[in-house]
Amino acid sequence: IMDIEKANLYNKYVNKVGELFTGEIYQTWAKEALILDEDGNELRLPKSEQIPGEHFKKNDTVKAIIKSVEMKNNTTPYIVLSRTTPEFLEKLFEHEVPEILDGLITVKKVVRIPGERAKVAVESYDERIDPIGACIGVKGARIIGIVRELRNENIDVLQWTNNTQLLIQRALNPAKISTITIDEERKTASVYLKPEEVSLAIGKGGLNIRLSKMLTGYDIDVYREIEEEDVALVEFADEIEGWIIDA
Repeated sequence: IMDIEKANLYNKYVNKVGELFTGEIYQTWAKEALILDEDGNELRLPKSEQIPGEHFKKNDTVKAIIKSVEMKNNTTPYIVLSRTTPEFLEKLFEHEVPEILDGLITVKKVVRIPGERAKVAVESYDERIDPIGACIGVKGARIIGIVRELRNENIDVLQWTNNTQLLIQRALNPAKISTITIDEERKTASVYLKPEEVSLAIGKGGLNIRLSKMLTGYDIDVYREIEEEDVALVEFADEIEGWIIDA
């Protein structure tokens, strides 16, 4: 009978991989937390799948994504949860933004450095719907819940585009870019900015540029624009012939 029970449990959760799960912490150890579902089945949230700096205690309610289910030599299925994957953030958006669930807005790509910062690229197929506004909500009502759930991870929501240049520009926001040179074959981009914009592009601890690379798939190099000073040629009259100056 046990084997049938194990098989049933395995099948139940294998079909739920990628889904959002809410459960209660039953016990915590240094390396993982144990969570029970409504039927008393055990699920694990390893330390590596927890957001850096978060601590759980018994009876805390926790949200996570079902990451994997393993069957190890006929033992009880080992069900792993995660709070650090991009998919977890995507599911939280689906949960908070009805337009995503209804298919009016699509989440095109999510990249994140857990607990620090994330970028979410969204697209709307209906001109009347502002995908960024819908994801943020009135006065930030929708995104605030997600940010809290992720222990104050900074979330940038941007509009997706297939235009690489524009996507890089949006990804590096809030930095204002002067020019971009793209090498499609080598998947590299050279971005030129005014000196005061450079640190914005790179971001605290280099997070903005790292996430922009992850989001766009391009290796982005940031350069300072050098303001060229105009030099009056007349100053070199003794070294340059008159006709050149006239020209």
